[in-house]
Amino acid sequence: MEKTTFRDVKQTVLTRIRDKTWAPDTFIPNEVALAAEFGCSRSTVNRAMRELAEEGILDRKRKAGTRVNATPVRNAKFVIPLVRDEVEATGAAYRYALVSREVLPAPPWLRARLSLGDKSRVLHLNCLHFANNAPFQFEDRWINIATVPMVEQADFSARGPNEWLLSQVPFTDVELSFSANTADAQLADFLALSPGEPVFTAERTTWLNDNPVTFARLSFGRGYRMTTRY
Repeated sequence: MEKTTFRDVKQTVLTRIRDKTWAPDTFIPNEVALAAEFGCSRSTVNRAMRELAEEGILDRKRKAGTRVNATPVRNAKFVIPLVRDEVEATGAAYRYALVSREVLPAPPWLRARLSLGDKSRVLHLNCLHFANNAPFQFEDRWINIATVPMVEQADFSARGPNEWLLSQVPFTDVELSFSANTADAQLADFLALSPGEPVFTAERTTWLNDNPVTFARLSFGRGYRMTTRY
């Protein structure tokens, strides 16, 4: 018996949408139910669902379910490379520095944001990334120890946490938000800006199934540009 691939799952879902088995604006079965039906892993179903969401066919919302889009549209794709690759792609030399590291109880705002319990512990890291010795990105990162217990022993003195996480921990869902802010005194000092100067900020949260992995707030210095494609 041949193994069911994510392409098989994707094609079956598309067929059911096109023949109106699953009508526009209705919810489809969850990943666990689909994995049982297709005789494959949940990760296989998840990849198919992610691709269909990226193509605008499905609308996926955490804890609300997956719905067939009434008016499918192509979604923009944000390519977020490793900061090392991003810097080196410009021809600049990359350098990383760990500013601070501490294990502490998750603060109330983070517990609310990630739906963490009152006794949750997190690793909090502040890091700086440089391009030709000029500040490029300030990284304020929180990692959920319950989901990533080995992070307490990880050494981030020479390698940034995002590189480590990508090599050690898969993720199934990601949420991104972008905003324009102004630099407070501390951030201005890190990025060699004047207090109150505009700063481009990206916030990224990842989950492994329903378990939060990390929340990161990434602030960029002057001249930063992010490109998206369709």
